[in-house]
Amino acid sequence: MSAAAALIVAAALAGCGGTTYFAGRNLPPSGLTNRVVIAIQNPSAFAKGALQFVDAYYDIRSGYNDKPASFSISGYSGALPITIQNMPEEQLGVVYGFGDGSFTPVSYAKESTSGSTNGLNGLSSSIFVTRNQNYTFAASQQSHVFTVIDHTSNGTYSLGLPGVYRVSVNPGGSLALVFVQNSNYAYYPVKLSPAQTTNYSGGSSTWPKAAVDCEPQNAPGYCLFQAQSPDHVDATGNYYGAPLVFDRPVKAVFSSDGGTAYILNCGPECGGSNASVSILPVAPLIFLVGQASGTLPTNATLASSTIAIPGGASNALVDSSTMYVVGQQLMPDGFFGGHLTVVNLSTNKASSPVAISDGAPGGISRMLEADNDTLWVGMSKCTDGERANNPSVYQSGYGCLTMYNTSTNTVTMLEPYLGDATGIAAVTGLNKVYTAEGGQVYIYSTVDGSAIDNQYVTVTGTAYDVAYMDAATDADNTVY
Repeated sequence: MSAAAALIVAAALAGCGGTTYFAGRNLPPSGLTNRVVIAIQNPSAFAKGALQFVDAYYDIRSGYNDKPASFSISGYSGALPITIQNMPEEQLGVVYGFGDGSFTPVSYAKESTSGSTNGLNGLSSSIFVTRNQNYTFAASQQSHVFTVIDHTSNGTYSLGLPGVYRVSVNPGGSLALVFVQNSNYAYYPVKLSPAQTTNYSGGSSTWPKAAVDCEPQNAPGYCLFQAQSPDHVDATGNYYGAPLVFDRPVKAVFSSDGGTAYILNCGPECGGSNASVSILPVAPLIFLVGQASGTLPTNATLASSTIAIPGGASNALVDSSTMYVVGQQLMPDGFFGGHLTVVNLSTNKASSPVAISDGAPGGISRMLEADNDTLWVGMSKCTDGERANNPSVYQSGYGCLTMYNTSTNTVTMLEPYLGDATGIAAVTGLNKVYTAEGGQVYIYSTVDGSAIDNQYVTVTGTAYDVAYMDAATDADNTVY
């Protein structure tokens, strides 16, 4: 069944009192089957955060005859929400509040929350939960700690790593890759078996050669390893050798089959030398007990499987055998310009970069595929880029949002400037996307990029992220 047909069936079920809609999901209390949730900062003088949602079929915030006047997630009390990890297949979203460090699960089926995740170490610069909700991984740059919360055993492990600031988690929830700012190395956690806990309980002298921390030290449950080449193997079977050297790595994305990790080397926009994508096998890095297998590449092998991306590589999205890479390229006048590079993963060949909206070098951009073969890219700090600082050359203006047609390889830059594009939600089957730009909610057509009337979905406060709660798959997620 097509997405559009599924939406029609859902609407019919809702209208005749059905209790389920698309994919057997529970009909929520609001009765809406096309919901976009909005993370709002400072919605009133008495609240620092709220989660409101709108009817994305009719593009309205209220019910019939304004009853109710608005829809919201009940029980949410986080401060300054900035990201929504959207998992519609699980009827779940998880919202991170930067104002208080809260990480709050939201039931899409019940349109409510029942509290936040405990055990985090201060504010997190990057945080994710696995789709099965068994593990939470968080990088706290302020505390210099990488935190693993193992919900299967109710254990929390604080692993020291100075400068840690990003974590990437594969969709299968079996691998987490950890990155340090201004570093050329990558790290990964491993869950220990009972025998390993015993063997490593004598302090750092008993840890495997590549371990940077094992916690708790008197009876460790997890170790954090530096990714190293398999030049040697120690008495416990752990490979170690020279550290694998990257070029300011900032993120990992994963192949469709889950077997490959693509490490994004930020390069010049992060103070390094060359932007590229390095290819690593996933199997040796799996953190679950007894499931890791194979070996990592040597540095020589890694160098041979690195794809140069001259346009910059700070974010990417994989679709089958194609990877779309975005980043900032240093231009001759000293400013950075946004670029998108298409990589054929069957041949590991990169196309020539095409210009898109500018953004902060090394900053967190948003990427999402939508209807009509469109890819949407949202940037922050586009006022600092090449276009904003060369108005005589770029007379059409500039904005922080780009629509790219993957069939025709054409770019539509959406102007005028509305502010940082911090959130994108693809309302699949309805040919539109919702965005959070400059603290407000906007809607665009995926047919031609034209603006759709947003007057009935605007919010009071600062809209920072958006997510399509009723998307067909978890791929409708600009952060994960």
